Amino acid sequence: MITTRTPLRVTLGGGGTDLESYYRHDGGFIFAMALDKYIRVVAHRPAFDDRVVVYGPQPEVSHRATEVQHELVRAALMAHGFDDRVETASLADIAGGTGLGSSSSFLVGFLNALHGLKGRKPSPQALAEEACDLEIRVLNKGIGKQDQYMAAFGGLTTLDIAPDGQVVVKRVDLDAAVEAEFIEHTHIYYTGLRRDAAVVLADQHTAMLSEAAPRRETVSDSLGFIKDLGYRIRDAWTAGDLDGWGRMLDEHWTQKKKLSGKISWSAVDDLYDHVKRDMGVTGGKVIGAGGGGFLMLFQPGDGAELEAYMAAQNMPRLRYGIDRTGSSQMAEAPR
Repeated sequence: MITTRTPLRVTLGGGGTDLESYYRHDGGFIFAMALDKYIRVVAHRPAFDDRVVVYGPQPEVSHRATEVQHELVRAALMAHGFDDRVETASLADIAGGTGLGSSSSFLVGFLNALHGLKGRKPSPQALAEEACDLEIRVLNKGIGKQDQYMAAFGGLTTLDIAPDGQVVVKRVDLDAAVEAEFIEHTHIYYTGLRRDAAVVLADQHTAMLSEAAPRRETVSDSLGFIKDLGYRIRDAWTAGDLDGWGRMLDEHWTQKKKLSGKISWSAVDDLYDHVKRDMGVTGGKVIGAGGGGFLMLFQPGDGAELEAYMAAQNMPRLRYGIDRTGSSQMAEAPR
């Protein structure tokens, strides 16, 4: 039996530039943070039971891997040559569809578990690329590469994505006191809404696929700004410039909303305007593709009034830290 633990992530800068429809022209850049919130996957090969059993929100029992309805599980089993005699289950600290990269985190964790069943521990780079290949090429998901890489590597991390899709990963190391201050003042609140990231990203992806697409120039310009802003955000974090981070977060949100009408909604726009005007918030954005999930707000003060106000809106605060390890596996000793 193999158990894996794989982190969820928050994008700090450059979000959206990891889609192939953008990076193949101009290259992409992501600055992101892996959270100490995880998806745990257990995989087991029974001694005699030839079925494939998937425990989860919609439990499945199949005779062959090709019959499994869970597409990520099916694709991973087929890629690894496990046709039957597999049981798997997963537990998540935070539900899927909330903008923290949960689908890719699950896939990276499940692939890591399948490697573990074969007695292997893949490198984070190999694990991330394997997950990207399955989600983007095999399953034709209209998503980018950051979620798989952040799940595999963890940390406070940058991803430089070349036009040919090659990814260079670099860890960003901060002074412990500076890092703690950024985390304390960068609040994350759950909006209560869930959505499919691929649906939200479809507008951006479609606009970038063709030179003749009516919104291509607008989307391309916004993504170019977001990529450049990603470098500035990284520099603000490494310099300990909290005030600059808050202002850039606001710039990021303004540009991000130009990518699709599905990214924001009137209730969150009104709330954002209110907390900026009356509660000292200097910047914020919806985490991930948008359309729901978590709202990130930077508040340079003690934040108590903001936290109470958000709780009154039924938006609880998520307390978090940074995961340092990425996806990891633990094997049960054989009996």
